[in-house]
Amino acid sequence: MDNKNSINRRKFLKHSLLAAGGIFIAPLIESCSDDDITNPGSGPVDLQNKGFETGVASFDPTQTGVIIWTRYSVAVDAEITWEISRNSNFSDIVRSGKANVTSVNDFTVAVDVQNIPSHTKYYYRFYNIKTKETSVTGETRTLPSKTDSVNDVKMAVVSCSNFPAGLFNVYGAIAQSDADVVVHLGDYIYEYAPGQYGTNPYTNQLGRAHQPAKEILTLSDYRERYRQYRGDKNLLLLHQKKPFICVWDDHEFANDTYKSGAENHQPNEGSFDARKMAAFQAYSEYIPLKTGKDLRIYRSFNFGNIVSLYMMDTRVIARDKQLDYADYLDAAGNFDQVKFKTDFLSSGRKLIGSEQMSWLGSQINADTSTWKVLGQQILMTKMLIPAEMLMVLNRILAEIKQYGSAQPATMLLLKDTISQLIVLKMRHQQQDPTLTPQEIARITTTLPYNLDAWDGYFMEREQLYSILAGKKVVVLAGDTHNAWLGKLTNAQGNFIGTELACSSVSSPGLEGYLGITSDPTQAIELAQAFSVLIDDLEYANLYKRGYLNVKFTSGSAQAEWKFVDNIVSEIYTTVTEKTYTIN
Repeated sequence: MDNKNSINRRKFLKHSLLAAGGIFIAPLIESCSDDDITNPGSGPVDLQNKGFETGVASFDPTQTGVIIWTRYSVAVDAEITWEISRNSNFSDIVRSGKANVTSVNDFTVAVDVQNIPSHTKYYYRFYNIKTKETSVTGETRTLPSKTDSVNDVKMAVVSCSNFPAGLFNVYGAIAQSDADVVVHLGDYIYEYAPGQYGTNPYTNQLGRAHQPAKEILTLSDYRERYRQYRGDKNLLLLHQKKPFICVWDDHEFANDTYKSGAENHQPNEGSFDARKMAAFQAYSEYIPLKTGKDLRIYRSFNFGNIVSLYMMDTRVIARDKQLDYADYLDAAGNFDQVKFKTDFLSSGRKLIGSEQMSWLGSQINADTSTWKVLGQQILMTKMLIPAEMLMVLNRILAEIKQYGSAQPATMLLLKDTISQLIVLKMRHQQQDPTLTPQEIARITTTLPYNLDAWDGYFMEREQLYSILAGKKVVVLAGDTHNAWLGKLTNAQGNFIGTELACSSVSSPGLEGYLGITSDPTQAIELAQAFSVLIDDLEYANLYKRGYLNVKFTSGSAQAEWKFVDNIVSEIYTTVTEKTYTIN
């Protein structure tokens, strides 16, 4: 085909698709048929449910459209028809079209269906008319516009699904919930090899060893890993039932990713930039976003006049390398406080970067919705704990790394340290005049619990707080595998907003890191200690797997921390452990 004809064909395709209301997402679909249509009738009725074993999904709903997705599992070039309807028998089809699936995008299809009514539930499907193969019927919805009458917005907030760590019962629980939309805060997949992080005594008997059987590095590796995760029946069901709004965290790339590297990327594993772009390509194929073309995935969603949701990237595009306490210890184990403080308070350290910060500020100032909600990966609450307690926790982690478990004497030391610090904290809060300067120092000499979180980027957090001040702010967070409720305060102690952090789908929480999985009592006691010793923390659960259900109205936001009772059996129950209302 000559260049002139190629250009004319592209123009024709563009106008045909715009007229049909279905815009294919770049870079997922590079070619499509010329005859995309709007079909007011019903589709064929003699289809057989096969050929689409990775299911269907929908992403990034707006007031005027939604992205619908599938993969043709037969893995051969084929023409696939898609339809979206107001009813499940497809007698009221509002948009339809055709797409060619090829190996270029791992036989995935993503269609941005546009110009459809707001605040409406839809049904959609994909089929191969030649072979009579069809997908399951997906369910999705468009968001309410500012003129729609809406009483509430219900979000299920979730993160951190590690395939070998256990069953995705949390996804199954969300599928049965009344959530309008799933907000996924990242770690949708994990990059590790079999036998590495997340593997436990149940992994093999549940048939959940990672595939491919190695740490994933290449495009084909990442694609295979996504296909494995998408084969999970609970995730299949949830994608079929609810639209997703997603951002990535680190494990879609490699553990503790920053802009130029990652903790889990070594020099002998090749170029990190090449790995990052392979991971991004696979992510774009399996989790298509409206941004689509580059790594800048931050974007916003408006739910009527109630919520403006800002999905952010705190991981890939701008993050400077994390600080590490080990870099501030000398050979004798002495901590260089001056050097640490200098680096910690550096205004040059970036997490989200100037471009994203400017975008967020302009969005927040322009939006008139009641609630400003930040959907992002990592804890924003100041998690400052007594330095001596942090040192004991780090000692435990070192012992687990060296011996496989913490030494009994060190666990006893942790318990004694916590008990002493809690007593001192209580006395200090009661302004006990008999406290000595040394005792006061034990509870006022604090360090950030996690330098991978916003705590490691102090000055940029203060800049963000200046944008959020005076607004009704809720920050959503994942990443830690634990549930948290925190109040956000700036350096002057002024209240900025509330942080709601979800637990994980299956990844082990702090109980796993500290080797206390056999007895939840210790995890419960540690959570209670955190709540006492960390000024801005109001609630923590350190050992259960679950999700957040958040209902926003014009007057309040109600959060429910929901947990499943196990991730090793297909029979499970879901309980609500805590409810919290923000007015």
